[in-house]
Amino acid sequence: MSDSILVSIDSGVQTITLNRPDKLNSFNPEMHTQLRSALDRAKSDDAIRCVLLTGAGRGFCAGQDLSEREMKESDTPRDLGATIEKYYNPLVKFMQALPKPIVCAVNGVAAGAGANIALACDTVVAARSASFLQAFAKIGLVPDSGGTYFLPRLVGTGRAMALAMLAEKLPAAEAERMGLVWKIYDDDKLMPEATAMCRHLATQPTRALGLMKQAIYAAGGNSLAQQLDLERDLQRQAGGSPDYREGVTAFLEKRKPVFTGR
Repeated sequence: MSDSILVSIDSGVQTITLNRPDKLNSFNPEMHTQLRSALDRAKSDDAIRCVLLTGAGRGFCAGQDLSEREMKESDTPRDLGATIEKYYNPLVKFMQALPKPIVCAVNGVAAGAGANIALACDTVVAARSASFLQAFAKIGLVPDSGGTYFLPRLVGTGRAMALAMLAEKLPAAEAERMGLVWKIYDDDKLMPEATAMCRHLATQPTRALGLMKQAIYAAGGNSLAQQLDLERDLQRQAGGSPDYREGVTAFLEKRKPVFTGR
């Protein structure tokens, strides 16, 4: 089995690099399996306190590898929903539920499912030359991998409709202006800046960051009363953590806190 992803761990950061550069890091079953295995480790390994996802070569991810779906006129239509149910939906759900921050560094084109996997991360940064493309309309499909969920929440219904239906490439600077991207950097600065961000996050109260994810992602489906109750319940959990005790003690002692993430 080839290395469809590369994984390294340093300073509390697990860096996952999609590694099919000759295919613009497009997804096949092998990549799905290896990526999920890496994220499983991120969940279970207390030494990993932040995940950085990026791509090898000149692109982040071109979505599904369509070369594996060559069709003839006589072929029976494929059940694409089965692929989504087996691979993409579990991946996006797992990323959102992972109780540790995930930062995506988009180093080139992010197209189709690749764009939406990037948006499923908690924070997105991008190279100045990067771009985002909801390519589905070009092949007669519907945005998947959470695209119809993330886009309207990030940019509003009107822009989401245009991005999906027109399938026009969105440059990184415009994506930043719309709110799809947190920050853009010159291409040679992307990975140093993204790594520095992740190393900082890896020193923060990891359990509290995971609870923040839970609260923010729940907000879209909750009423105000439900969200206030959730904040109360999660604050109880955070308030019982060693990191809360350390944070308050460090504040009173006028020193930098040393969080363990537990």
